[in-house]
Amino acid sequence: MSTANRVIKNTGFLYAKMGITMFISLYTTRLILNSLGASDFGIFNIVGGAISMLGFLNAAMASATQRFMSYSEGEGDKEKQKSIFNVSISLHLGIALLVGIILLITGYFFFNGILNIPGNRIFAAQTIYCSLIISTMFTIMTVPYDAVMNAHENMKYYAMIGVLESCLKLFVALACVYTTFDRLIVYGSLMACIPLITLTIMRLYCHKHYEECTISPRKYWQKGLMREMTSFAGWSFASNATNMIGNYGLGIVLNMFFKTTINAAQGIAGQITGQLIVFTNNMLKALNPVIYKSAGSQNYKLSQDLALTGCKFSFLITAFFTLPFIIETPYILKIWLKNTPDYAVIFTRLQIARTMIEQLTTPITVSVSATGKIRQLSIAKTLINLLPLPLIYLAFSYGAPPYTMYLISILIWSFIGGYINLYFGKKQCSISIKRHLYEVVFPCISTAFIIIIIGHIFLSLQREGLQRVITTVLVTSSLFIILLITICLSKQEKGIISKIYKDKVIHIKS
Repeated sequence: MSTANRVIKNTGFLYAKMGITMFISLYTTRLILNSLGASDFGIFNIVGGAISMLGFLNAAMASATQRFMSYSEGEGDKEKQKSIFNVSISLHLGIALLVGIILLITGYFFFNGILNIPGNRIFAAQTIYCSLIISTMFTIMTVPYDAVMNAHENMKYYAMIGVLESCLKLFVALACVYTTFDRLIVYGSLMACIPLITLTIMRLYCHKHYEECTISPRKYWQKGLMREMTSFAGWSFASNATNMIGNYGLGIVLNMFFKTTINAAQGIAGQITGQLIVFTNNMLKALNPVIYKSAGSQNYKLSQDLALTGCKFSFLITAFFTLPFIIETPYILKIWLKNTPDYAVIFTRLQIARTMIEQLTTPITVSVSATGKIRQLSIAKTLINLLPLPLIYLAFSYGAPPYTMYLISILIWSFIGGYINLYFGKKQCSISIKRHLYEVVFPCISTAFIIIIIGHIFLSLQREGLQRVITTVLVTSSLFIILLITICLSKQEKGIISKIYKDKVIHIKS
């Protein structure tokens, strides 16, 4: 099976999962918001908000192990994969224990002067935090198994796990609706059980189906490999941990100056963006192992081409689904939530805009990771990840409105962070910045700009309602396809798509 066909097939499995999980997640969020209320929902997002970041942290940490797993898969060295797996198990067990201790220590400071929580909800917030610690540790322990499944590009079974996880979250939401106990405590406690269930299932499956999943540290221990993986994982963890701290810290700074209802608006924006970005993440999840394997087989030209293609299609896939949402955000939130929290509309729009811009350079970091030389990039990203927090605190101290938080984060994380990705992509992987600008940035930004302008023109010509939403989606989607063909796709990409389409038609007829 060709690289393009394999990526498309795996992306299809992930999109099927997404279609199910997105519907469940949106309905679950509505149940939870109406069940807990805006204040308790805001408390959960500020105290247990890191739970929503665990999926990102898990994926970020898995990329380190996946790099070694996929690289050795490209080399065709099965024994080395067994050593990598055993070292990874030991490494992530240590990380889980370390993170648990750090969370226990930081919890003392959170509940003694930092968080602004009503006195009668302190106990519930502390219970949520304890559940968070347990959930975090189990989530970290799933990383080696997550990496193995990604290295083998087994997206079918991975999609099934995702659907199960969403169904469990729906069960938790329904339990909150009908429970007679404190709903916030019930919600946090049950959510902490989900990572344990998924860890158990993934562990059983991987040990049964993959030869390298053999736990025997003494037999497969390699000191040099441990040192190499520890160094790589350490730098990767540093940049990704500060990324999580930076994002979570936004909520804490916001909470210090405003009410928990503003945190509810931030939580809504984060969850919506998280659901929309799944479309892009699915494509990248299928593409990343191929980039790593290309580097492992010394095909660096293919690795570079895939990184640039990933940048382009990451943005375009995100834009296809998010631009209509940006245009119709007020009406969609009103229909979905009934009672839209203050600032939820502008928070959502700015969060989506930030995410779209970041897609233009994010896949380049995968090519840098494939080389194994991530120390300098990780140091730069670690500093950038924490920089917005003091600036936002200073802005709020001088009376800046809540949405200033997003403007500052877009400037630093999206624009400056994007330049850093490009700089190291050129330095470590010989990726041309000029080629990136002409093949990725210019066509993508032009497409988004044209769609937003025309979309708002149609918006002003119609009355608010479902019919206008449908019209907006149809117009923007049609325009997107036209611009994709005329502006965005290169001749080579059009040829690949045409070949895949013809192959599928021949296969169906035969």
